[in-house]
Amino acid sequence: MDQDRTALTANEVDRLVGDRIRRRRILMGLTQDQLGETLGISYQQIQKYETGANRVSAGRLYLIGACLEVSPGWFFDPVKSDASSDDFNELGSSRLLMEFVRSFARIEDERVKSLLVSLVKAMADGEPGPIPTTIGESGETAPRLD
Repeated sequence: MDQDRTALTANEVDRLVGDRIRRRRILMGLTQDQLGETLGISYQQIQKYETGANRVSAGRLYLIGACLEVSPGWFFDPVKSDASSDDFNELGSSRLLMEFVRSFARIEDERVKSLLVSLVKAMADGEPGPIPTTIGESGETAPRLD
């Protein structure tokens, strides 16, 4: 067995699982209240799971995984996570990032989403050059950012 995995205490695993529940919930655009309502428990209980104050039973973790569209193992293995990048780890608790993810998830036009991803990547990479201002083939223009 991997030495690093056995070095964690039970409490550390509880906090890890809770943190991953929180991150996935946020990425799905759900509040603690919404997740709790779906599971038939209070938002306070979700809060306790997310902080690691209360241990999540195997059965409850299975149900949480189903609500968040991941397998129970996803909560233990950062390699399987779509939220495990260093960028997300650094900004994971940022309210601004949460708001961005929720807003982005509500955009229905895939072309607009693609344009936004390209824009953010270009800005993050510091690439010089013009930023595209058209969204679709019909020539609609995107709002200027300057």
